[in-house]
Amino acid sequence: MDAAGVGRADVTWVSNRFQTDVMEGTGETPVSRSMRDPDYQADLQRYPRRPFFKEQSIWAISIYRWGRRINRRKPGFFRRLAEKRYWLWYRFVETLTGISIPKSVEIGPGLRIYHFGNIFIHKDTKIGANCTLRQGVTIGNRTMDGPAPVIEDDVELGAYAQVLGPIRIGKGAKIGAMSVVLQDVPPGATAVGIPARIILPKGASGG
Repeated sequence: MDAAGVGRADVTWVSNRFQTDVMEGTGETPVSRSMRDPDYQADLQRYPRRPFFKEQSIWAISIYRWGRRINRRKPGFFRRLAEKRYWLWYRFVETLTGISIPKSVEIGPGLRIYHFGNIFIHKDTKIGANCTLRQGVTIGNRTMDGPAPVIEDDVELGAYAQVLGPIRIGKGAKIGAMSVVLQDVPPGATAVGIPARIILPKGASGG
């Protein structure tokens, strides 16, 4: 087997091991997971078929949704055991993909992440449904222990966008690539630049 074949075999093994441990390792079969986690099913709807072999970002999303399911379990031995397995996989996938989504983050269904690498989401962030992130995105605070953003439904963030502090990004807003957003963005508006300026939808009033 050539080097490329070995590399593909390694990726396949990791993907299979990941899916077995994350999806079935806590007593959850793929069927039960589908029934219990409609948010994750909505995420998968935004990905191509068999995304585990094509897009590393789905690994991070799967770990995140697994962590949220563990949070909903009754306290006790099996939850503690699941937590230990979760943290091992969380650190492994975070290192492998460069995507950090703590399970304390609140994210609605239908999350899509294009590409991977250098994506960091603060633990207190709230993200709505059907949002889209790209590589290099940071959603966080401005000061130690400061508040994190709230991002409403259907928001798109371009590559390397930074959304920082106690701000709200309105439904359907778009954040341009490499923009630094430090203020609220109205629904449907676009934010571009450093610091970002707001471009309102056509026909909208700035007052």
